[in-house]
Amino acid sequence: MRKHFDELFTNQNGMVNPKVTVHINGVTMSPGVSFGGGVSFGGVDLTQFIGKYLEVELQNGVYVITGVYN
Repeated sequence: MRKHFDELFTNQNGMVNPKVTVHINGVTMSPGVSFGGGVSFGGVDLTQFIGKYLEVELQNGVYVITGVYN
């Protein structure tokens, strides 16, 4: 399914925080984790995708990020 970055993450003052539990490339993070640009999760800097749509699968309440729409 297609979800906008802002549906899954907050982005305030350059810090990103998941709103829901997300999983990408073997790394799972839950709300309460904050990170800025240059931080990689499973080799991916999620801040590169701010404002974009993500392809996700919902598996047992976890949003698994499988791709990015340009």
